[in-house]
Amino acid sequence: MPLAASLPSSFFRSCSFLSGFKPKTHTLLPLPCYALDCLPAHCLCTRLSLRPFFKHLRHQSLRRSLAASLSTAAAAAAVSPNPGAAASRMSKKARRESPEGLLRHQLGLCSQSGDFARALHLYDDARAAATSLSVHHFNILLYLCSSSADPVGLERGFQIYRQMGLDGVAPNEATFTSVARLAAAKEDPDLAFDLVKQMSSAGIPPKLRSFGPALFGFCKKGDVQKAHEVEAYMASSGIEPDEAELAALLELNVRKGRGDSVYRLLHRMRVTVRRVSESTAEIIENWFGSEVAEEVGLEKWDVRKVKEGVVKGGGGWHGQGWLGRGRWNVGRTEMDGSGVCRQCGEKLTCIDIDPVETEDFANSLAKLASQREVRANFTGFKDWLDRHGPFDAVLDAANIGLNNQQVFSFFQVNSVVNGIRQMSPSKKLPLIILHSHRLKYGPADKPNNKRLLESWRRAGVLYATPPGSNDDWYWLYAAVRCRSLLVTNDEMRDHLFELLGTGFFPRWKEKHQVRLTFSKDGPTFHMPPPYSVVLQESEDGGWHIPTVLGDEIETPRQWVCATRKTAAASSPPRQIRTTSKPIS
Repeated sequence: MPLAASLPSSFFRSCSFLSGFKPKTHTLLPLPCYALDCLPAHCLCTRLSLRPFFKHLRHQSLRRSLAASLSTAAAAAAVSPNPGAAASRMSKKARRESPEGLLRHQLGLCSQSGDFARALHLYDDARAAATSLSVHHFNILLYLCSSSADPVGLERGFQIYRQMGLDGVAPNEATFTSVARLAAAKEDPDLAFDLVKQMSSAGIPPKLRSFGPALFGFCKKGDVQKAHEVEAYMASSGIEPDEAELAALLELNVRKGRGDSVYRLLHRMRVTVRRVSESTAEIIENWFGSEVAEEVGLEKWDVRKVKEGVVKGGGGWHGQGWLGRGRWNVGRTEMDGSGVCRQCGEKLTCIDIDPVETEDFANSLAKLASQREVRANFTGFKDWLDRHGPFDAVLDAANIGLNNQQVFSFFQVNSVVNGIRQMSPSKKLPLIILHSHRLKYGPADKPNNKRLLESWRRAGVLYATPPGSNDDWYWLYAAVRCRSLLVTNDEMRDHLFELLGTGFFPRWKEKHQVRLTFSKDGPTFHMPPPYSVVLQESEDGGWHIPTVLGDEIETPRQWVCATRKTAAASSPPRQIRTTSKPIS
């Protein structure tokens, strides 16, 4: 029986001072209260459902009255419990307390602490007791064994895998990946690669992590042919390598002096990585500083063909191979505000984004958002944007209002609104995206802020995202759809943005995100750079490779500059302007 129905009506009348509070028996709030301890353990959900009342009660007599009512209600509920729910609870409890459930829990603790020796003892005891092991049990054991540097652990891992087959337990991707790691630990990348192939043959799609043991194993052994076989198999499986995999291949080819492969891998990094870590930058520097690198390249080349390659590629690269001969001048450098290299005088290119790509990205973003937001809410926003847009800029107001603030600051948001408006060609107010809960109570109740919010509403530039929504989807879609600037310091690196991929999104963000710093004089706007922060190959064969060191706001970004000529910093800068679609 519902607990609220068991409470005397006098109780609710006595609690009428709880302004706007409506009892909901399904609400579970983890608020501590001694009075709830009067209920038996089997009525836990019932106990929790009334916690909101307790937090507001100020009189001890009301607390005692409610506690007594709860005890009576609990007793009544115990007389006629829900048989289905009780059976379900008992079933879950029985599973947890079964030998298999207890083993799973204990192995989980071993996994958290990395205690593979304890896990092996648990496994041996389970085998002796004829406890049935599931794929989950086996996967924890295999993971722990593959993570162990102990030869005993590695050998036991293979024994456990064989036993898994004897028991008829079907492996999954995690199983194959752990056993591949076991093979790599035993310096057998051939077996690790064979396991990936077995996985594919069994209809189990491999993941990037599945290929790592074989790829890194072959790179460590110096087996170039096998390493590139793994790379090709990854491509056929639709798996895109990350920087770690490309860096391993690059280091191997640098070590072997394979100039053509180094060139190809640098272009793969240009597409998928864009800017490199310090360790990868050192590999690249080692290449340009090698004797082999001095010898690769054409002494004469077809200038027209190179220019055509630049235009076809969208700017920033030509893909025609190494140009020139002789020693490379390699060093770390920075770019000035206009994108001119302080070491060689080359001016970097701003690579264009094709409008069709932008439109496709906006549509895919809307589809993705509709799957994760309430469809009606997001459809309503799209309709609103069609009526009120387009805008020159979109503000992630939550990020702005909380920047270096303990309490949300509407004053800070307004300073950004006014600053962006002055910079806008149309002098139009930007679109302000803010979650609806920011528009109620707290700072929003202050008279000045109320007037400010009302002025934004009347101007049609304030959109309140609905309760339960993620406002990131709204401001990102609006900025892409309107082809506008996006004002936020959000790094856009969490799971939501990972869904958008590493192809178009990083290029779009680089050209549209405006970041902020605040001082007593107001906000300073850091506009998108007039060049693309990505590996670039010039028409005369020079290279500029951006690293992740520096952010171009507080500290200048570090670049690797590699050219075959000595160029004074005052040399006339060259810039390639294109309007064609870049080729990835």
